[in-house]
Amino acid sequence: MSLPDTILAPLARALAAKGYETLTPVQAAIIEDQTSGRDLLVSAQTGSGKTVAFGMAIAPTLLGDDDHFTSVGAPLALLIAPTRELALQVQRELEWLYAETGAKTASCVGGMDARAERRALERGAHIVVGTPGRLRDHITRGALDMSALRAVVLDEADEMLDLGFREDLEFILDAAPEDRRTLLFSATVPKQIAQLAKTFQRDALRISATNSSEQHSDIDYKLMLVPAAERENAIINTLLYFDSANTLVFASTREGVKHLSARLHNRGFDVVTLSGELSQAERTNALQSMRDGRARICVATDVAARGIDLPNLDLVIHADLPTNPDTLLHRSGRTGRAGRKGTCVIIAPMHRRAVAQRVLKTAKIDVTMMAPPSAEEIEARYRESILSNEMLNLPVAEEEAEFVAQLMARYSVEAIAAAYLRQQMAARPAPEDVSDAPVFDKPGDKDPRTKERFEGGTWFKVSVGRKHKAEPRWLLPMLCKAGNVTKTSIGSIRIFDTESIFEIAAPKADAFAKSVEKNGSGERGVTISAVDGPGERRAGPPPSQRRPEGPVERFDPDAPRPERNDRQQRYGSSGLRPDDFEEAPPSTGWNPAGEETRVARPAFDKPRAPKVTKAPPTKDKGKPKWAGKPADGAPAAAKKPKDHKAKRKPQV
Repeated sequence: MSLPDTILAPLARALAAKGYETLTPVQAAIIEDQTSGRDLLVSAQTGSGKTVAFGMAIAPTLLGDDDHFTSVGAPLALLIAPTRELALQVQRELEWLYAETGAKTASCVGGMDARAERRALERGAHIVVGTPGRLRDHITRGALDMSALRAVVLDEADEMLDLGFREDLEFILDAAPEDRRTLLFSATVPKQIAQLAKTFQRDALRISATNSSEQHSDIDYKLMLVPAAERENAIINTLLYFDSANTLVFASTREGVKHLSARLHNRGFDVVTLSGELSQAERTNALQSMRDGRARICVATDVAARGIDLPNLDLVIHADLPTNPDTLLHRSGRTGRAGRKGTCVIIAPMHRRAVAQRVLKTAKIDVTMMAPPSAEEIEARYRESILSNEMLNLPVAEEEAEFVAQLMARYSVEAIAAAYLRQQMAARPAPEDVSDAPVFDKPGDKDPRTKERFEGGTWFKVSVGRKHKAEPRWLLPMLCKAGNVTKTSIGSIRIFDTESIFEIAAPKADAFAKSVEKNGSGERGVTISAVDGPGERRAGPPPSQRRPEGPVERFDPDAPRPERNDRQQRYGSSGLRPDDFEEAPPSTGWNPAGEETRVARPAFDKPRAPKVTKAPPTKDKGKPKWAGKPADGAPAAAKKPKDHKAKRKPQV
């Protein structure tokens, strides 16, 4: 199939050289006759080819009837993107698309040398691509001349508003000429986007290239439920199972990116990272490593969820569960781009299964359940890839024939094949052990954890019971740690007075017994050993639930009451008085006859005044220095208040 004739000839030749035979829906819709010269409000899902679309849309506005730019000066087009990665990617896309037109592009993004950007703007550029903050800075300083602009494009406008760039966008659009074209691209059109379009666009044409019923039809979504402690093992096995050329693994925090990348690096994977704390140079180097093939796995935060287009990115893994459907779609949109197929694996802990299902339902995504790949499945894939290696089908070259003959003469075919197999297996990372998680046919199925899962299991006993206040909530972690198993491998737990018995699933029984024999229970004085079976309950229920032996006497209200003796008549039915107890209650003025008596209470001692040493009687007028002072350790005596009434004059 040939490209439409409405595309300018230089751009059509560039598309053909890139291998474009057909256009995506958003690309085909944006070059129709009715869109010529108009402001556009376009909603299209990520990965649908929007960059090429608005590149073709603004070409007639920039070039007119010409095929080449004749002179360079103030920018003719301004393209605004939310992130540095997306802005630089847009610049690369437009460079090859406008290669035959002689267009010069310049970038103005945060994290780069602002002085170099100002020098590039002084030399002149036809198209400027940048982020809102840096563009506003250049406009304020007078480095970016907006007077000649013919078109302004806002890519991922919803993301820019979410990141708080609304004020910067309004400043940039106010500085642009009023007769320019404004093209606004967004994955969704919420109320804020509609208000922005109404304010800064003139009679915009609404184009929707998103089918709400089919989100990312080129992406195969899989939900993997794993125990929380085995999340990283499941990630490693998923990477080994799919063996994708390039994989993007998403974590929620920077610390999560550091931890996961270190774990994968230690397991032999070629890993790079992307997070907000990295400089622009570090981000560029990481992405270039993925493009060059020096790294195959990129662990990133959501800063990489938009704008990154990596070649041969076939697999996206959500190591941390997305918090909302928009994050899920934008993360997943890194694969399955422009007609390519991709796989998205969402790894969710068992206890967050309901959250995962709610996010998937809100995003309107059809997902299939997938169990974590086991070590046996990965090794089978290894063997299949070794058998299908293209090197085995190549003929023996002339320079290799002599040495091949020497190998055949010295070693047998079996020995050479075994050596080749060992070499291939050693070069591949070993898979991790994962527990047999329940497999669900549909996302809404219930957990099939029933007693049938433990048929044929082995019973063990632990030397703590009800008298030791044993409870399943603290027995279960102790048993899992002692036997090196997960809680899914432990079935029924029966607690008796002095011991408890529990059941271990048959596949894990031998490993549990060996671990207990080697490490013990992990608790002082607690032992774990195997028993023949669950047996009978040798101890009865707790005392509060035990029934008395023999016939039970029931109270009959009509039966005659027994006569009371004198002591019972006086002191009650028990016949006991306070003096009969070993420790009589303290006296409170009560006597058996019920008469109230008054007991004299001891008078509390009044606080004594501090001891003051008086001066000895002497006829000398002068008093010694120690006179009138308190003794050592005693507080000073309060002074006697003056009698003001004594000095008052009598009133006449």
